[in-house]
Amino acid sequence: MAEAIRLAERAAEAGEVPVGAVIVHNGQVIARAHNQVETLRDATAHAEMIAITQAAEALENWRLEGAEIFVTLEPCPMCAGALVNSRVARIVYGADDPIAGACGSVFNIVNEPKMVHRIPVVKGVMAARCSELLKSFFKSRRQAKK
Repeated sequence: MAEAIRLAERAAEAGEVPVGAVIVHNGQVIARAHNQVETLRDATAHAEMIAITQAAEALENWRLEGAEIFVTLEPCPMCAGALVNSRVARIVYGADDPIAGACGSVFNIVNEPKMVHRIPVVKGVMAARCSELLKSFFKSRRQAKK
């Protein structure tokens, strides 16, 4: 999670919502990414989506069986759906997302019985630091608009 936080800090420095993601397989980091929605002008350029693509390339397989993702913010519905479809073994996240969280806060896509795969979730890892990054980022954006 510490690496995901460093990536989130990098995202904030680039003017992106500070979310970082790291995917680990067999104890090795195979993907790391941060949000790039503004940079790429792409609504799908969330940290998790970019990391999934990198991990699939590293494993030479779209099925990420045995892989775990560490992400600073609870995945949204888009990312949660992609994680389910890619068969990730576990999601570990920091801060809950009370607006669009899809790992139990608002929705529970990752454990929806109708989905092809369900994913165990560990939440609240380094939550205070993850939350503070997000709060600081949005506070500075609000102040900049004044």
